Amino acid sequence: MNDFSRFVTVWQSLEAVSDPELVFEALTRAYAEVQRAYHTLEHIQGCLGEFDGAARLAEHALEVEAAVWLHDVVYDPRAADNEQRSADWAETALAQAEVSGEVIGRVRALILATRHQAIPQENDARLLMDIDLSILGRDWEAFERYEQQVRQEYGFVTETAFREGRAEILEGFLRREYIYQMSPFRERYEARARANLARSIVRLRGA
Repeated sequence: MNDFSRFVTVWQSLEAVSDPELVFEALTRAYAEVQRAYHTLEHIQGCLGEFDGAARLAEHALEVEAAVWLHDVVYDPRAADNEQRSADWAETALAQAEVSGEVIGRVRALILATRHQAIPQENDARLLMDIDLSILGRDWEAFERYEQQVRQEYGFVTETAFREGRAEILEGFLRREYIYQMSPFRERYEARARANLARSIVRLRGA
């Protein structure tokens, strides 16, 4: 199933009445914006692949999949409210499509969970967070490519400032008892994520 067909299936399963082609076109335009290097459609495709292997863990799988599609639709590396604005975008699109308020609320909450500011208590939010963070536990080559893409997105930041800020972010993940909240993700990715983060921090700190 190609990306468009998959999105149509999700959109129609939400009982959305708007034209899925128009929404998909808006999404693909957003994910192709010039300021993006990592937060592109490729990232969404990767997240969908992770979701496919873990959908059984979801309480509301349809909403989780919708949130995967929509969670980075707004991305400005100079802004601090991308998740909020992505949640607003999703809420507007779903409301215009006459999706139920209950479903909209769940999708919105899931997108906001990808701020990664705290460990969510809700099962589906934990699942989406693990999906979003799965890149941290990939092999070093994939992780290194991710780090390079993040640096590209923050090309407007000086090298010194970037290294300091990025190291602090990565150290924040290492300080958590667990990076991944769901057992399958923890078993698959936890050890390698911690090794990747530690290796990257050493380089960023210049040690």
